[in-house]
This record gives sequence, C-alpha cells and structure tokens, in this order.
Amino acid sequence: MTVKTQVQIEVTTQYIAAQSNPSQGQYVFSYTITISNNAAHDVTLKSREWRITDAEGKVTRVAGEGVIGQQPCISPGDSFTYTSGTVIATPVGMMEGHYLMLSEQGEQFKVAIPSFRLAIPNIIH
Repeated sequence: MTVKTQVQIEVTTQYIAAQSNPSQGQYVFSYTITISNNAAHDVTLKSREWRITDAEGKVTRVAGEGVIGQQPCISPGDSFTYTSGTVIATPVGMMEGHYLMLSEQGEQFKVAIPSFRLAIPNIIH
C-alpha cells in the first residue's frame, strides 16, 4: 500500500445562514476536514487546490500553501482537523480538490479530496 492511499479525508459541511445574503446571491458554507494518516511515517500537508462549482456551473479555483495558515505534519495514527469556508452565488454547489503532501522520505504526492456538496438544509431531498 502506498502512503498516498493511507491518507484519508473526511468532510462535513454546514450552511451559515447568519453570514449569508440570498437576495444578493451570497451563500456562505463552512467545511470541516479531517485528514488521517494511517501510514507508517509522518506526512506534511504542503498545499491545497480547490475547484468550487455553483449550481449555475460557475467554477472558482483556489490554490495556495497549507491550510488555515498552517502546513501540518501528521504523525502515524494521528489526524489533523480544520474548518474553513467558502461563499457561492447559489444555494447548492460542489467542492473537490487535492492536497499536495510530503512524506518523511521526501516524496511528494497528491491526495484527492472527494467531491462534496454544499447545500442549504432541506433544499435537496
């Protein structure tokens, strides 16, 4: 098993009604991501790249170093959890992307962030 397959991603999302302004086409969502390292060695998150798509098909790409100002080193058996957010122009959207990771041995590899839905509660049954 490669290190890449031993880094797992879990995502939960939340609609932030208090910060949203639907009449202005602003829907705010938070997402909480847990990155678990099931490999035998440390891995470091170096950068991330996102593809955010709203219900009208508008795509926004976001890339940069680390997450929330950090480049966490995750030890074997440990996990790192963080919360961030995004604003889209529709009540439903999708996010997906990848993290660029660095193994303890100096190998860079990408870990896919599976596609997840952004949706105001009860809009999709």
